[in-house]
Amino acid sequence: MTCPSPAPAVEIVEVSPDSADAQHCLARYYSEIADRFDGGFDPVLSSAPTLSEFAPPGGTFLVLRRDGALLGCGGFKRDTGEAAYLKRMWVAPEARGLGLGKRLLRALEDKARALGYSRVRLETERSLVEAQQLYRASGYAEVAPFNDELYAHHWFEKALE
Repeated sequence: MTCPSPAPAVEIVEVSPDSADAQHCLARYYSEIADRFDGGFDPVLSSAPTLSEFAPPGGTFLVLRRDGALLGCGGFKRDTGEAAYLKRMWVAPEARGLGLGKRLLRALEDKARALGYSRVRLETERSLVEAQQLYRASGYAEVAPFNDELYAHHWFEKALE
């Protein structure tokens, strides 16, 4: 009897925020949230209209890959000297329910910790209920608004240990 070959492992890879992989993931993310948000979505109007600040040394941009397929992304930039500002976290619909959002969030937190940040901040839109649940389950506390992000209804923060 032969055992089936294992499914290809999902890898989390740091890429340049202006790479083709990042742009592919972001295009899918923007399309999805434009459909989900009541008034649509225009990244130019958001608090991170470009990802130039997501580049090292103060930031990062990560993608999820499995067998060459891009399944998600997320990144952060410096918000304050001690806080990383997480944005553009997304997992492809075909890969949801596999725990990849939690893995990606943990990888972003680990990278922020390694860069010397003691806190992570983020915000999310009201229709992204799954994201809110993930953040709360991962130890994020809802806080008062810390920016004027047009598309935000919930602001979260977590201390990194």
